[in-house]
Amino acid sequence: MEHSSPDMTVEQICTVIDLLNPCIDDHLYVYDFTNDYYYISPHAAERFPIPGTAFHNVIENHRHFVYAPDLAALQTDLNDLIAGRKDFHNMQYRWIDKKGQPVWINCRGYIVHEKNVPHYMIGCINEIGGRQKADDVSGLLGESSLRSYLEDYYAAFPSGYLLRLGLDDFKEINEKFGTEYGDMVLKKTAQCISSCIKPGQMLYRIVADEFVIVDFMGGTVDEACALYVRIRQQLQQFVEDNHYEVVFTISGGILNCADVWEKSYSNIMKISEFALNEAKRNGKNRYNIFTSKDYENFLRKKQITKILRQSILNHFEGFEAYFQPLFHAEDNTLYGAETLMRFHCAELGMISPAEFIPILEETGLIIPAGRWIMRQALACGKKIQRVIPNFQISINVSYIQIMKSNIISEIAAAIEEFEVNPANVVIELTESGLLESDPRFTSLWGSLKSEGIRLALDDFGTGYSNFHYLYELKPDIIKIDRSFTAKALSNEYDYNLLSLMSDMVHHLDLKLCVEGIETEEERIRLQQVGPDYSQGFFFGRPCPYKQFHEDFVAKCSA
Repeated sequence: MEHSSPDMTVEQICTVIDLLNPCIDDHLYVYDFTNDYYYISPHAAERFPIPGTAFHNVIENHRHFVYAPDLAALQTDLNDLIAGRKDFHNMQYRWIDKKGQPVWINCRGYIVHEKNVPHYMIGCINEIGGRQKADDVSGLLGESSLRSYLEDYYAAFPSGYLLRLGLDDFKEINEKFGTEYGDMVLKKTAQCISSCIKPGQMLYRIVADEFVIVDFMGGTVDEACALYVRIRQQLQQFVEDNHYEVVFTISGGILNCADVWEKSYSNIMKISEFALNEAKRNGKNRYNIFTSKDYENFLRKKQITKILRQSILNHFEGFEAYFQPLFHAEDNTLYGAETLMRFHCAELGMISPAEFIPILEETGLIIPAGRWIMRQALACGKKIQRVIPNFQISINVSYIQIMKSNIISEIAAAIEEFEVNPANVVIELTESGLLESDPRFTSLWGSLKSEGIRLALDDFGTGYSNFHYLYELKPDIIKIDRSFTAKALSNEYDYNLLSLMSDMVHHLDLKLCVEGIETEEERIRLQQVGPDYSQGFFFGRPCPYKQFHEDFVAKCSA
């Protein structure tokens, strides 16, 4: 369609664009072909790195904010418009936002001619990849509306709170009942939440099954907790009224506005998501109040995870094998050593095993790390056995290694490679690990036992102390945890209990090792219980192989 003899000048169009700027979210523009001049809605400059609201040298300047792979197609289309080969512009391509991220837009415009020559193009740019401002399923405002609301308070963040809610295991509802049923649940959830909030509190639906309540009226954290409880009760009532056709729960993360140190939208979303996820990690159907300390611990855990992964990829840099001596209780002679994993890095220094080993297990990195420590243990054990032929080398095995790796073959192969007598190898597994891996471990242990390898049940006396493991697994050694040892030393009841456990272990023809002995008085006191082996700081702290050899092995050969 050809438009000639324009009724408005470019300057007048620019004035209209300025007038409409506060009223619309899209970006209006005019492109003056004659003067190579471009003018766009002022709020576009807040979103994109354009040279300014107005600029010349139009096609060349588009290089600054058009996504590079889309530039050639745009230039071709603009050249056709300028040359009069096309009368209408309608193109979907990408601009770059101020964070450097590509944003899909739809740019449309029509050509106004003057004396049959293209004079200018006027049109509209709208983002087609942006999030909806409202959600038709729940009937609530959406995430982009939440962003706009929060951004209005950047300069002076008011007192109050933000409550982020998320349905627990919502994916299972969609999988079992279908998305239409899931939409019904979301709608009912929105209604339940809406019925609980007060006038002035704002409610939004974000990312699938999550909702956000914003209270900028001075609401307290206690009030946020009470609001969460009311919402949970309302949802429970819906579940009951629906005759338990579907059963679901909701978790909540609570931010106190006073605890938000950075008022940006991205930070608010980040830490509110953390608070919600903490509630879910702690068992779901509950709330979690955000604290800086918890978040710092979370970030530290992420940092350690990254460092551990990099270290393993870099040939286990920072990992070290430590050895703690084991003694015959009867004559205090060296019996063996437990191999312990240690880790240090330039960023954080020495990291406690209580901190990094659970991370290794959660991430599965314990599989390569466990393989590495096993090889270190056997290599060092072989050297010690040249001096002490029957020296016992103990290796800790995580239940993750048992459940998710071919640990049997790895142990057998390593023993053969280092030419170690299997009878001098002790595999230690914590009792807590057995709670999940009992059937798998029973099979594993049967295979290892046929190779002559021995088993120690570590940390016995903690947790549930399932005595049926003694019958089903028939371990060779029972190790009493330091926490139980401390109790036995502090009161007569636990001391008598330890004595009975010792009698039972020996009656089953097993060996008993008491851990955590720190003084001579403790050693003498526990000696009366009748342990076979003793371990603790009194005998020696965990140390690197070189020090262990100097302090213990060399003395045996002297």
